[in-house]
Order: sequence, then structure tokens, then C-alpha cells
Amino acid sequence: MKPSKIIYSINIEDVQNVAEEEHGRKLTKKELKIIEDKLGDYIDWYSAIDIAIQNEILNLSKNASNAV
Repeated sequence: MKPSKIIYSINIEDVQNVAEEEHGRKLTKKELKIIEDKLGDYIDWYSAIDIAIQNEILNLSKNASNAV
């Protein structure tokens, strides 16, 4: 698998859906640019990856070992 392959992404539609559902309006282009520049600061990528590995890979291996 290519190391540069994107595994997960958030697009403008995702951001606008949250803005509408939580704040009752769409964001302007200027506001979207601010969110684009700052969103990564609010997401703990390292922990999200580690938790996914633990829950989906390591636990799967444990369950397979216990089934034997």
C-alpha cells in the first residue's frame, strides 16, 4: 500500500453539515478557511490511530487466540 494514501478525510460538506446542525447556519468562505487552517489542532490523530489499532487489530488477534 502506498505510504501517502489518505486513510480518512473531512470535506467542506462535513464541516457545513456540523455548522448547520449545531449552529443553525452555514459558514462563510472566510470562516471555512479558518476552520481549514485550525481543524487539525483539535484532533488528537495519534490517539485516534492508537485506539483504532488496539480496538480493531489487537483485540481481533486476542479474540482469535482465545477461540483456539
